[in-house]
Amino acid sequence: MSLFVNQVTDEWGTSYSLTGLGYGALVVLMLALLLLACYLSGEKKIKTKHLVFSAVAMALGMITSFLKLFEAPMGGSVTLFSMLFICCIGYWYGLRTGLMTGVAYGLLQLISDPYIISLPQMITDYLLAFGALGLSGLFCNKKYGLIKGYIAGVLGRYFFAFLSGLIFFASYADGTGMSAPVYSLAYNGAYLGLEALITLIVLAIPAVNQAFAKVKEMATAS
Repeated sequence: MSLFVNQVTDEWGTSYSLTGLGYGALVVLMLALLLLACYLSGEKKIKTKHLVFSAVAMALGMITSFLKLFEAPMGGSVTLFSMLFICCIGYWYGLRTGLMTGVAYGLLQLISDPYIISLPQMITDYLLAFGALGLSGLFCNKKYGLIKGYIAGVLGRYFFAFLSGLIFFASYADGTGMSAPVYSLAYNGAYLGLEALITLIVLAIPAVNQAFAKVKEMATAS
């Protein structure tokens, strides 16, 4: 169909798959966003540290996204704390870096597991939803900042997941006895809420909370 995507038609309808050039373009864009997020401020030494810690957090987020405790039938899963690692970046370095690396992580998810039915859906499900995890940066320097930031990031992702379900996948509510808004709220809230609950319980353990605080000291030390 184009240099970047191929059209695929099956029993589920029409979707699009990435071409080799499409994958390459996304990799370049992801790396550019990550570099830009980490190099916009600070001295050279600090910029390099930001890049290293952000890249490690993204890698951990990606690895744990494949460790699924539960996978929903129409997409979405409860993973082993994958959202937490991405929220950590905003918690360490603030809102701007958090949002940009969140979008970069969304591109990484798009590369690894793409499901595209339209450009607006792709932007909502990948760039906006995962980018919203960077809202954790709102609480970068607040008391209990990681917990508050994690909740903000998950709620941001939930909003865009709900929006995507309402706009692009409303037909999935047919036969469930629920309206499209209620179905999208319930469906996306189930897997995101369960992962968030498990993560918050773990973060409430004093030793775990102290460990994350120590990591932040290391990540932000000049």
